[in-house]
Amino acid sequence: MPDKRVVITGLGVISSIGIGREEFWPALLEGRSGISEISSFDTTQYPVHFGGEVKNFRTEDFLSKRRIASCGKASCFGICAAKLALKDAGLEREELEAKRTAFCIGTTSGESQIIQGLNYGWVKGGGEAVRPGLIPQSPTNMLSVSAGVALGLHGPNFVIPNACAAGNFAIGYGYDLLRLGDTDLALAGGSDAFSKIAYTGFARMFAIAPQMCQPFDKNRKGMLVAEGAGLVVLERLEDALERKAPIYAEVLGYGVSCDARHMTAPFADGMKEAIENALAESGVSPREVDYISAHGTGTAVNDREECGAIKKVFPDNYKKIPVSSIKSMLGHTMGAASGIETVACCLAIKNGNLPPTINYQTPDPECDIDCVPNVSRRHKVDIALNNASAFGGNNSCLVLKRYPV
Repeated sequence: MPDKRVVITGLGVISSIGIGREEFWPALLEGRSGISEISSFDTTQYPVHFGGEVKNFRTEDFLSKRRIASCGKASCFGICAAKLALKDAGLEREELEAKRTAFCIGTTSGESQIIQGLNYGWVKGGGEAVRPGLIPQSPTNMLSVSAGVALGLHGPNFVIPNACAAGNFAIGYGYDLLRLGDTDLALAGGSDAFSKIAYTGFARMFAIAPQMCQPFDKNRKGMLVAEGAGLVVLERLEDALERKAPIYAEVLGYGVSCDARHMTAPFADGMKEAIENALAESGVSPREVDYISAHGTGTAVNDREECGAIKKVFPDNYKKIPVSSIKSMLGHTMGAASGIETVACCLAIKNGNLPPTINYQTPDPECDIDCVPNVSRRHKVDIALNNASAFGGNNSCLVLKRYPV
C-alpha cells in the first residue's frame, strides 16, 4: 500500500478580519478584532447583538451571477476560499481537470440560510409559498457538489458535518486520500455562513459573550458566533517539488476521538486522546511541539478542559509551549474554524510569528498556559498542533511540520 508524504501548497481564507492570506495574516498579527454588531438579521429579541460577520466581501469578484444564484452563502464561501487557495498554489483549472482532484469540506450548519428561507416560506403560506429554487440548494452536500461543478473537480467529493471539528476532519481525510494514492490533489477545509439557527441555539444555552471573546481569561463569558471559510491545497510532496510549488507545511498526521460522555460539555480526557493519537501517528514526541492552535472558544468549560488535556499530554513542558486562540479575534466560525486555524498555523510556521489571544486581562489558575496574551510574538515553529472539538465529544488534532526544517 502506498504511503506518500503530503504537503500544503495553497491557502484560502474568508474571515471577519480579512479575505485571502494577504489581508488575513497581518490582521491576525495586529490582533485586530472582527467582531461587530450583527447586520444580517434583527437581534433585538436576543440579549447579545455581536458576532463575527464577513464584511466587504464581493462574491461577484469570484463567481458569475448565475453561479451565485445557484448556491447558498456557505457554498459561495467554500468555492471562493478554494479559488483563493488554488491561486495561491499556482494551479489553473486545466490542471485540476486533468487530475483526480478531491474536494473535502467540513461544516456545522450547511446551508442554514437556505433552510431558514424554506422554513419561512412554509410557515408563511404552506407548501405553495416555498420557493422551488431554494430546494436544490438545501442539501448539505451542496457545499461540495457546487464546488465540484464550479471548479471542474472529478475526484472524491464530500462533506463532513462534524460541527466545530469538521475542518480538521476534512483535512485529515484529504491527507489520507493522497497518501494512499486515492486522489492526485485535494482541496480541504471548512465553511459556514452566519447562522441564525446556531446563534439562537447558543444564545438559549447562555454560551454567547456580551461583546468580546476572552479565551483562557478568568472572567471569560462565552463565545461569539461567526462565519467564514478556510481551505488548503494538499499535494503529494513529489508533485509539489516537481512543479516548484510553494510549500507552507507538511502534514505529518492527525488524531481523532469521541468523548462518548455528554452532548455539549467537552471533556479533557477525550481531547487528550485525540492529541495523543495525532502525536503517535505523526511520530512526534511532546517535547518537539513548538506551538498549539487552541480550540479556545472562550467558554468556561471548554477552556478549562482543553487546558487540562494539554497539561496531561505535556506535563513537563506545557507552560513553555505557546497556545493561542484566534477565535478571540474572529469569533467561532463553526465548521470553518479549524480550516481557518490550519491556515493560521501554516503562516505561523512559514513566517515565524504567533498570532495572539486578544482580550486577555485576568489570568485563570486553571488555564495557566502561555496563551500569547494580546500581542503577537516572534517564535520559530517547526511543529504545530491544531486542536478542534465539537458537540457530542468529537475531538481532532492536526500535526503540521515546517518543510524543510
